Amino acid sequence: MSEMAGRISGRFPRLIRRADPAVVTAFGCILLLLLLGSLYSSNFLSLDYLLQQLKVASFLGVIAAGMMLVILLGHIDLSIPWVMTAGAMMACAAAGFGAVGAALAIPFGVLCGVAFGLVNGVGVAYLRIPSMIVTLATNVVAQGLMVVYTGGFSPQDSAPPAVRWLATGFVVPGLPNAVLVWLAVSGAMVFLLGRTSLGRTIYGIGNSERAAYLSGVSTRRVVMIAFAVCGGLAAFGGILLAGYSSKAAQAMGDAYLLPSIAAVVLGGTSILGGRGSYLGTVAGVILITLLQSILSVMQMPEAGRQIIYGVVIVAMLLFYGRAPASR
Repeated sequence: MSEMAGRISGRFPRLIRRADPAVVTAFGCILLLLLLGSLYSSNFLSLDYLLQQLKVASFLGVIAAGMMLVILLGHIDLSIPWVMTAGAMMACAAAGFGAVGAALAIPFGVLCGVAFGLVNGVGVAYLRIPSMIVTLATNVVAQGLMVVYTGGFSPQDSAPPAVRWLATGFVVPGLPNAVLVWLAVSGAMVFLLGRTSLGRTIYGIGNSERAAYLSGVSTRRVVMIAFAVCGGLAAFGGILLAGYSSKAAQAMGDAYLLPSIAAVVLGGTSILGGRGSYLGTVAGVILITLLQSILSVMQMPEAGRQIIYGVVIVAMLLFYGRAPASR
């Protein structure tokens, strides 16, 4: 018994040494925010409130998962806002074509996001356009297409019942479906980044694209796949958000661009690429969601929130820009 206890106690120091300091810091900040929130409201630590916060975090979590892939490559995707909106609007529009349209609504919306992501990937990987430029252009194109589609007015299509159930329903009593969806996406991301050659290649390209290319890796194909997955997950996040609010809306994704980037870099992923863990992104998403909740309770205006996200991104960029590469 004492020998087993000694083995267990010996493992904890090794786990602590291996833990990413940024991830540990993010989880520490989560505990601090929970404590601060409990000072403002006694209901802040209630189970119902925490489940509601996880439900809200799941939308950002799905989007941040795709953003992490792109950032690990050393790129960035600024088309998230209107790719989200386009995916949600197209899913709701498809649902208007009877039972078949309703069944294909979610796949159709996600495929629209993948299409925008492929445009980004081709521009970055094959045309060698900086990701900031090509994704910003894609965002404007998606915005224009949706304005033409809606005539500049709020869309009349409502989210189909399946989408509303996926975003607000319950398969497991007490646990929102949106949280289960985020868990499924998280499991896929952990497997992709930790157990597949594609995941290892993404890290390798982030560290040095030239070295990855010289080692025989099809770097262009990997970059294109990463942007396509990012677009698909952004559209899926928009679809879930439409189900949560019962319909898609103009500019519904604008509030998710900076938080999705901030969640990734807060979790320890280097915005310069090549370093980061998905557990850190999960911590960053929860941290951003709790921060939004506290700022809302404090009645912080939206402009103030955007300033805070921008300061966080700049601070983390400065920190990781000086940190030695660990991979």
